[in-house]
Amino acid sequence: MVHNAQQTVLASWARVIRRTLDVSGCDSTPLLIEAGLSNAMLDDPNGRCPAQAMARLWRLSAQATGDDAFGLKAARQVMPTSFHALWQAQSASQTLKDAFERVARHFRVVTEAWSLSFTPQGDEHIVRLLAPASGIPPEPEAIDAAAALVVYTARLLLGNRAVAPTRVELQRAVPLNADAYARTFRCPVSFNAEGNLIAWPSALMDTRLEGANPELARHSEALLTTYLAGVHKENTVAQVRACLTNLLPRGEPSQTQVAQQLNCSVRTLQRRLSDQQTSFTDLLDQTRQALALSHLADPACSISEVAYLLGFADTSNFTRAFRRWTGQSPTEHRRASGLPG
Repeated sequence: MVHNAQQTVLASWARVIRRTLDVSGCDSTPLLIEAGLSNAMLDDPNGRCPAQAMARLWRLSAQATGDDAFGLKAARQVMPTSFHALWQAQSASQTLKDAFERVARHFRVVTEAWSLSFTPQGDEHIVRLLAPASGIPPEPEAIDAAAALVVYTARLLLGNRAVAPTRVELQRAVPLNADAYARTFRCPVSFNAEGNLIAWPSALMDTRLEGANPELARHSEALLTTYLAGVHKENTVAQVRACLTNLLPRGEPSQTQVAQQLNCSVRTLQRRLSDQQTSFTDLLDQTRQALALSHLADPACSISEVAYLLGFADTSNFTRAFRRWTGQSPTEHRRASGLPG
């Protein structure tokens, strides 16, 4: 996690709030100034705002409108271009599960102040909005907006406005406008909960998306990886992942190669990764796994080509690694996903 004072949020979130204030009849300019932001800061499509200022803006906006469901309204003002290439990456995914997994992998593009996870649990798949153990607690309005956006996105990707989660749990206090939450989520909503989550029926996760485009999904993920590496030049993990993604098609990268690309010694690289509770071997494994799942979603990419793109010496080594990651061979994974082996 980035140090508290350096945590940032994509400036487009502030633009979403500004639009919501405007359509609510509130003058956004004095609120932006009071939060420590300006219209000029919001005009950079790749710009970022301090997380503390964004938290203030959410709070001030809810107070100015007198609407404790302000976050739900804000979610309706999100545009496909609001979150860099994240919308393109998820909309080009093969299934709803793939889309949610991509959002979880790249959620740091949206905010560093908290995170999103996506995990199976019994007959459900759970999207969790997680506050860090230390840092800036997210405002209830920000969580509301993110939870609503998860639901709106699923409906849009599936082309079905009737789709609903099985349940939603929010840590926030019971809002005065509780009916707005029932209308938004169309499922049981619990307040004063232990955590923030949106639960989905697992049967929905393998639904094929009409907009599936593996090549576009890969290109969008590459854009997101490059963007994050540029934003977090001090974040060695992001830089190493970007280097590995570029180097893997040429064979398995070594620590020496990556250290040279980052203009540091191998020992310095190891120390920086250790400071972030990871290692070069772990990052290589994680990067290969994420890329493997992305490449295998493309029917035009053969398994031997995937092995080559991931820097494996041969297909058998790739197959062994993939079975260790997923419990399936690449062929079994493709068949389970409805793709030709």
